[in-house]
Amino acid sequence: MKKNWKQWGIRAAAFLIVIGISYFVYRIRDQVQAYTAYGYPGIFLIALLANATVLLPAPGLAVVFSMGSIFQPWAVALAAASGGALGELLGYLAGYSGQGLIEDTELYRRIYPWVARYGGWAILLLAAIPNPFFDVVGLAAGILRIPLWRFLLFCWAGQLIKMTLFAYAGALSLPWIFGK
Repeated sequence: MKKNWKQWGIRAAAFLIVIGISYFVYRIRDQVQAYTAYGYPGIFLIALLANATVLLPAPGLAVVFSMGSIFQPWAVALAAASGGALGELLGYLAGYSGQGLIEDTELYRRIYPWVARYGGWAILLLAAIPNPFFDVVGLAAGILRIPLWRFLLFCWAGQLIKMTLFAYAGALSLPWIFGK
């Protein structure tokens, strides 16, 4: 009985953290662009904040695309992938905190079996494509109790693939479009 209270307390704390951070990021979403002045740490922070919202849209890939033409694209991708993977922890924590959040949605019913069957490889694939519903993958991974290190590793690898493509696309296309 005592173990159930402890587990419930951890889940409740994780849920409150998710709600608080999502609300904070949503409130400052218009000021995020200013962080690009800080270079790679700013890109890391923008990616972290953009991915830290659970089921709320935030800019991220557009910044990586545009910063790829200003900074070294591989370094932009590395900073953005690292920040993005850490930001996705909130989706994981939301799943860990309780299953009742989105289990009744069609999207969840489609993604959950993929994550349950393929684990990290599903996380990597779904993180590698521009996917506004990746939070559902994190939720499923948290519900399935996939080890945190495994979730982060596969999420980071998928984010690195995606961010590399966007950073190099910006590096190659923006100078061509604007004649620089």
